[in-house]
Amino acid sequence: MADSEDNGLTDAARLQQPIARLLRPLVRLLIRYGTTFPALCDLLRELYVNVAVHDFVLPDKEQTDSRISLLTGIHRKEVRRLREAGAPVRTIPASVSRASQIVALWLGDRRFADKKGAPAPLRRAGSSGRGPTFEALVEEVTRDVRPRAILDEWLDRKIVSIDEDGRVALGEAAIAPNRNDERQLYYFGRNLHDHIAAASANIAHEPTHLDETAPFMERAVHYEGLSEASARRLEALSRELAMQGLIAANREAQTLQKSGEDGHWRWTFGVYVYREEERPPREPAKGQKGSRS
Repeated sequence: MADSEDNGLTDAARLQQPIARLLRPLVRLLIRYGTTFPALCDLLRELYVNVAVHDFVLPDKEQTDSRISLLTGIHRKEVRRLREAGAPVRTIPASVSRASQIVALWLGDRRFADKKGAPAPLRRAGSSGRGPTFEALVEEVTRDVRPRAILDEWLDRKIVSIDEDGRVALGEAAIAPNRNDERQLYYFGRNLHDHIAAASANIAHEPTHLDETAPFMERAVHYEGLSEASARRLEALSRELAMQGLIAANREAQTLQKSGEDGHWRWTFGVYVYREEERPPREPAKGQKGSRS
């Protein structure tokens, strides 16, 4: 038992540096938006109890307040109070879910694509003329909201625009939401959750259920010592390659979803691109400038 505890302490110490680097941009965001340290502590305390209760259950054992206290380091009275408050509920805002489904259909279904496979500009409505309409696209996903109401909302958010021929064209904001867009905050939590969950599962050697040995795909290409022009050029190339991959994966997912096979699994395929100016190190870095991890 002592060896197990010693290993746990060693692992905890080894995690300190990568966790600090992981949390730094998050702390910067929290300070910028007025989330204080005490408020974050309250949230972390609740999450520690919630995760311990739901993710660390022993077979055929009662999940007692004492055990949760032992796992988390939180006093039993506080554990009891937080358990009685109930678990956080995962919810997807209706507007986010609806918008995501419509955009995914537009990107993934060849009926709404041009000859190159990109999302085609759509006529607003009507049975006359060639090609599908924005009205038909929306009504395939939902009939609870009028297509014109969604069009007006999306025009205001710059998710779509009207081209010179009067057609509805999908914009960049459909895939990368603008600031203050409800979808931006939702996907901020969802996407970072899945990225960290994949990396954490790989470190903890947790099986994926699909393959007991294969880790989740979680890789990045990174280079230092570049000029600003080179960094921007690589960013532009990365965006292009990423969009090609996302559209192809989305198209296959649309096909599989329509196959009629139901289940309880979810899947995420994400990419990210980042660049920043770094302060020169005190001592020149040795070895190769670029690497892949």
